[in-house]
Amino acid sequence: MRKTSSIVTSLMLALFFVAAFPAAGRAQLPESAASAVRLSTDYVVESNITYLTANNWEAKLDVYQPRGQKAPNPTLMYIHGGGWVTGTKEAASLQVLPWLEMGWTVVNVEYRLGKNSLAPAAVEDCRCALRWVIRNAKQYNFDVNKIVLTGHSAGGHLSLITGMLPSAAGLDRQCPGSFSKPPDAATDELKVAAIVNWFGITDVADLFSGPNAQGYAIMWFGSLTNRDEIAKRVSPLTYVRAGLPPVLTIHGDADPVVPYSHAVRLHQALDKAGVPNQLLTVPGGKHGGFPGAEVQRAFQAIREFLIANKIWQPLAAAPNP
Repeated sequence: MRKTSSIVTSLMLALFFVAAFPAAGRAQLPESAASAVRLSTDYVVESNITYLTANNWEAKLDVYQPRGQKAPNPTLMYIHGGGWVTGTKEAASLQVLPWLEMGWTVVNVEYRLGKNSLAPAAVEDCRCALRWVIRNAKQYNFDVNKIVLTGHSAGGHLSLITGMLPSAAGLDRQCPGSFSKPPDAATDELKVAAIVNWFGITDVADLFSGPNAQGYAIMWFGSLTNRDEIAKRVSPLTYVRAGLPPVLTIHGDADPVVPYSHAVRLHQALDKAGVPNQLLTVPGGKHGGFPGAEVQRAFQAIREFLIANKIWQPLAAAPNP
């Protein structure tokens, strides 16, 4: 397993800035550059750890860990988007920067795409990734009581379904256990502290036909004859019930790729079940690519959501280097 101080391009640029303007200039770094410098020195990254082998393909993840971390730390599991058929964890790595700035440990997960394995493989992989996080908590100082799942688009869907599925649904059976045994659905229920869903799909079958039909969803299921059955099995709306972790959904009301109605229906269902949740609507927002001010508003809502649910408390700001 390969270790490096950072794989984030922005941090490298900040270090170049410091090298180019040393001494007195360093004391006057803008806060954004100073923050990047702190991250580049305060974090280590262990990349391409294999958490599962399925269909002759190694599923890997990266761990971003505060240097010298000795105590359990709030941990984010990030799942990239791409309609279950495209995308990589590397291409999505900048999405985790705000969480690093908050001092979190981050696990950046990849999974089998449709070109390798059709549905529900991506869901199975993400469940196994969560089990890997819990199983390796002591080694990496993951706080198992403060695990948050998040992702964009298909990653939002996978975050929701990973955190909402009961073990009895049977999608964890291939996950390696601590003693090379499959998980026991009766006694081995997974729990996370919260889910932050960025415009994720909540009703998969809704994307097969009609006005909401999407090519990526059709590709993920290919020629499966039981696609409607599997679609229900991997739809977050199927598993809404009391006792779920708090859910924050961020969605643009003009999204042409994942209908805004998916967010509204989830919000209404969670409310009915008594699950703490919030829907943050981006007015006129498309499928991501939100204006900077809206992204900042979203992360302010995330911070308040984490504080309100007693998952995280901000630390005092570090001095400018």
